[in-house]
Amino acid sequence: MTATSPATNSPSAYDRSKDLVAFDETQTGVKGLVDSGVTVVPRIFIRPADEIAADFPISDGDNEFAVPVADLSVNREDLISKIRRAAAEVGFFQVVNHGVPNEVLERMLAATRRFHELPGETKKRFYWRGGGRKFTYVSNFDLYKSKYANWRDTTFCSMAPDPVDPQQLPEVVRDEMMEYSAQVTKLALVLFELLSLGLGLEGDYLKNIDCAMGHAILCHYYPACPEPELTMGTTKHSDPDFLTILLQDHIGGLQVLYKDRWVNVPPLPGALVVNIGDLLQLISNDMYKSVEHRVLANHVGSRTSVACFFTPHLYPTARLYGPIQEILSETSPPVYRETTIPDFVKYYDSKGLDGKSALSHFKL
Repeated sequence: MTATSPATNSPSAYDRSKDLVAFDETQTGVKGLVDSGVTVVPRIFIRPADEIAADFPISDGDNEFAVPVADLSVNREDLISKIRRAAAEVGFFQVVNHGVPNEVLERMLAATRRFHELPGETKKRFYWRGGGRKFTYVSNFDLYKSKYANWRDTTFCSMAPDPVDPQQLPEVVRDEMMEYSAQVTKLALVLFELLSLGLGLEGDYLKNIDCAMGHAILCHYYPACPEPELTMGTTKHSDPDFLTILLQDHIGGLQVLYKDRWVNVPPLPGALVVNIGDLLQLISNDMYKSVEHRVLANHVGSRTSVACFFTPHLYPTARLYGPIQEILSETSPPVYRETTIPDFVKYYDSKGLDGKSALSHFKL
């Protein structure tokens, strides 16, 4: 695989596809590159110069904006109001006093690290780029579609509505993943109730239309990067689900796009990060916002995070989702056409993390 910085790049014939295949066939991901001793970022990971030039600035910290923090133990009316505003204006918020024990969070992060730091030969049996498996390990699901690869490895596990057989999970994450899944599902039901009420609907509305029916857990691992300014941990994107609940470790690097600036989402001890997904923006007819976010590569590492996507990702449901009729009016007509979740996810996956929202494809 070609490992060159931009200064040594040659415009002569470069077979990117050959390097992509070579990287993929190692089946050891970015962690394998780091273990091999690379001291420069391989060419397949380097951000195009035009993308860097067109990037939004990073908030310098002089303004007073920060991603909202919602304390789930406060007065209910105040809580509904705060979450409604955060979902409508920012698309992101952090939650504290959420009911998931700290030890569960810590064990989940530790298990994520244990898996990704297993010997490469041990992880290879889980490496899979095709579909159909409920637990997979891969680096860059959109490797062959993206403009550049991200400095990140990931495990994917479908937990509901058709749960994975625990015996199919690697032993180093099995108990922790099952426990975390149960705990985060309880939290999701609370959040969907608050978000339903924020739309002026009955508290069980989003639950009753199966927004909480399914979820998948993605465990990300971002090794320390020798040249983090040349690549990204995760490219700018929004999430193809109803709701994402994210557990991040102490290192940081997550940023949300707000008013044309990148704003850091700092790790808070014991907190979980919540963001609105594309499907919730679609059915709320833009009342709630699914905003773009990204993760920086970093000299410091390795960073771990656990994202729980609430959507029946692999479940073949034919249910149509469109703007909720109860919130439409003459002054607020539908913005989107109806779609099924499989069709939405198929389109999202087909384009990869290209920095463009999938929602535009479904606009009327």
